[in-house]
Amino acid sequence: MNEELPTRRVEVTFVGPPPTRQIARASGVGEVEVDGRRVRCLVSGSFQPFLEALRGYEVIGLTSTHAISKAAGQGEPSHGEGLGSEGGGG
Repeated sequence: MNEELPTRRVEVTFVGPPPTRQIARASGVGEVEVDGRRVRCLVSGSFQPFLEALRGYEVIGLTSTHAISKAAGQGEPSHGEGLGSEGGGG
């Protein structure tokens, strides 16, 4: 079987500085972008290595949406399935 692994676009916001190196080194993680306390990246396949990279860092927001495959090229953007969202609350 030649089943393509699912790829998700993930955005995580931290209380303090993000663990950028750990995230970038995690298996299945790519296209890491950092903007202050916020990290955006792609996660292909299992989330476990990505989640392990976050261990010990306080996360205050995390969203995950389906990433559109570059091979597909065309099509509507996915509205995604948020795992949570940054709430104002503060």
